[in-house]
Amino acid sequence: MARRLIDPPYLSFPLEVSADGPRLASRSEHIRGQIEQVLFTLPGERVFRPDFGAGVKALVFEPNSTPLWQITKRRLLSSLADALQGEVDPKSIEIEVTGEEATLTITIGYTLAAVGVHETQTFTVGGS
Repeated sequence: MARRLIDPPYLSFPLEVSADGPRLASRSEHIRGQIEQVLFTLPGERVFRPDFGAGVKALVFEPNSTPLWQITKRRLLSSLADALQGEVDPKSIEIEVTGEEATLTITIGYTLAAVGVHETQTFTVGGS
C-alpha cells in the first residue's frame, strides 16, 4: 500500500480563534505567512531578534530601479533562508524583484524540504 503524505495543520497567521477553535492553515499558507512576516517586519522591530525582517514597505520611498532590486534581493535571500529553515530547502530559494513607478513586485520561488514540491509566491508593495 502506498503511503500518503499528509499536509500537517498549522495555526493560521495572524492567529484567529472562533467558537470551533483556532483556524488552521495549510503548509503553503503557513509558509506564505512566514514570508510576509520577513517582508513586512522592519529590522530591529522584534526585541529578541533585531536582525529579523526586511522592511520592504520602507523601500517604496526609494528610487525604484535595478540597484534597489538587487539590494532587496540580497537582503531577502539571507533573511528568508534563516526564517524558513526546516520548511524550505535554502538552496532552492529564488527571488525576483521588479518595480514600476510606486509599486515593488517580489516573486519568491522555493522547494518544500520535506516533499520536494516547488512553489512560487508573489507580493506587491506600494501602488494603489
